[in-house]
Amino acid sequence: MLELFRKYRTLLLAGCLLLAALMFYSYQLRHRPRTSLFQRGLLQLTAPFQQLLDQSIETLADAWGHYLWLVSTARENDQLRTANRQLRARLDALEETRLANQRLRKLLDFKQSVNFNMLPAQVIAEDASSWFRTVVIDKGTRDGVREGLPVVVAEGVVGRTIQVAPYQSRVLLVTDASSALAVLIQPTRSRAVCRGRGDRLMLDYALRSEKVAAGDQVVTSGMGGIFPKGLRVGRVIEAERGNYGLFQMVQVEPSVDFSRLEEVLVLLREKP
Repeated sequence: MLELFRKYRTLLLAGCLLLAALMFYSYQLRHRPRTSLFQRGLLQLTAPFQQLLDQSIETLADAWGHYLWLVSTARENDQLRTANRQLRARLDALEETRLANQRLRKLLDFKQSVNFNMLPAQVIAEDASSWFRTVVIDKGTRDGVREGLPVVVAEGVVGRTIQVAPYQSRVLLVTDASSALAVLIQPTRSRAVCRGRGDRLMLDYALRSEKVAAGDQVVTSGMGGIFPKGLRVGRVIEAERGNYGLFQMVQVEPSVDFSRLEEVLVLLREKP
């Protein structure tokens, strides 16, 4: 085939040029009001080629237009995706701000209800080695924090400071096994000692003679010199007297969700 083209190349090129000239001439004739017999014959002869050329041009034009539309659509889609990502980021930021304002409003209301000077702090770390029974806050000795200060939120008692550095402090949560605080069981006002048991609390020294039922609220008693009286600790979920012994077993659900601690209040000193 290639050899045949080389052999008749000149003739083929001449034929193509002649056909192009005839088609151009016939295109000019189509716009004339009158044509001769020869011109009409030429028009009829070149009509199939002219039709093929017109269809090819139309097809190429359609393909090019479709390509431009695809490019434009792809660009618009990219712009829409970018705008959507930016909008979602703004919505997420607004939602985070709304939730933070909600938490801070609750802390402010609580702060106004307690006769203590309080220092707001952010939880910046959790101690995974002790099953999240301690947390680190972003306030330390430079802010007036010292060891043994109560840490609370609007929902209730969080724990107490046990290690203090200039710019941060470690807080022992009430759910830690080494934590203990004196409490009262409402409404009987019976006394007990609350200790940490993982994600639950247990009451030690709750007398069998006292009536304790699920749903009873547990608050700090004010004894022990750390926590002021009346702070919420949790709610009784189970009380078992048993058949012998002086004390009953009481399980308490903490009033604080320790998995969601973000902002806390450190009780510095009682207001005069």
